[in-house]
Amino acid sequence: MTSFPIYTLKELAPGDRQNLDYSEPKYILRWRLGKLLVSSRPGTNQPDLPALENRELLVKCLQNSPVRLVRLDPDLSEAKLRLWADACEQANKPAFLRLPSAHGLPRMRNPISWGFKRLFDWSVAALLLVLLTPLMVALAILIRTYSPGPIFFTQWRVGERGKLFRILKFRTMIVDAEKYHYQVMANQKGLHKCKDDFRVTPLGRWMRKYSLDELPQLFNVLRGEMSLVGPRPWALYDAVRISKEGQRRLNALPGITGDWQVKARSHLLDLDAVNHCDLEYLRSWSLWRDLKILPLTMLKVISGFGAY
Repeated sequence: MTSFPIYTLKELAPGDRQNLDYSEPKYILRWRLGKLLVSSRPGTNQPDLPALENRELLVKCLQNSPVRLVRLDPDLSEAKLRLWADACEQANKPAFLRLPSAHGLPRMRNPISWGFKRLFDWSVAALLLVLLTPLMVALAILIRTYSPGPIFFTQWRVGERGKLFRILKFRTMIVDAEKYHYQVMANQKGLHKCKDDFRVTPLGRWMRKYSLDELPQLFNVLRGEMSLVGPRPWALYDAVRISKEGQRRLNALPGITGDWQVKARSHLLDLDAVNHCDLEYLRSWSLWRDLKILPLTMLKVISGFGAY
C-alpha cells in the first residue's frame, strides 16, 4: 500500500489554497489498486494532507485523480463522512465505509436462494410501484399542499459491503430539518428516533404511522441498493456509534422491512440490541423467512405499531 496525494498545493489556485483548513486533524490518504483509503489518524508516519472543508475543491481533486472508488474510515466524524460522500457523488466516484470483513452472509451461504430473493425483490418492487402510483401521486400532492418544499427526502445510508447510498423517502419533516438534528437528539443514546420531534409535520406524523413515507424506497430496491426484507439501513449518525464488531453487520444488504420492524420497531432503540436482532436474522436467513416477514409487516403497518 502506498500513499497517494490527490493533488499538490502548487496545482491549486491561490483562492483554493485558502480553503485548506490546517487547524483540523489531517486526513491520512492511502492508495491501493485504484482505491483511495481515507482516515483521520494524527501521529502516524504516513504522509498527511490538510483537511478539505470546501466541497467544490474536494470534487475538483477527485475528478482530476485516477481514483476508482473511495473507502472512508468510520472513525472520521459524521460531518466529514457526509462531506466526502457528497463530493464522491458529485465526482461520480462510489464511496464506501471501510468495514471489518464479514463471513457467512446469506448471499455467500446460499447463492441460489439469494438469487431467487433478488429476482423476487425486483419483480415485486416493480409491480408495487405500478399499483401504488396513484397513491404516491396523491401523497406528493398532499405534501406540496400542506408542507411547501421538496416532496422527497434523501439521506446517506450504509448499504451492502459498506457502500453509501441515498435512501429515498417522502418528506415528513419541515424543510432543513437536518440542521436541528443534534438539537433534538442531544440526549438520545440509542437510535436517533424521537417520539416528540417538533420537526415532524402533522401530515408527516400520519404518514409515518402507516409507513407511507417509506414507499419511495421501492426505487432503492430497483436500483439494487436495498431489498424488500433485510437488516435496518443505518444512517451515518448511527453507523459511526456502533462497535467495531457490530460494524461487520453493515456488510449486509439492508431492507425496507425486517425482523426489527416486525418485532420491536421504535420500542427497541438500543444500538446493540437492534444490531443483535439483525445479526440473528442474518445467521438464520432463509427465503421462507423473508416471505413470512412481509405479511407480518403489513399487519404492523395497518395497526400503526411502534411508529413515530
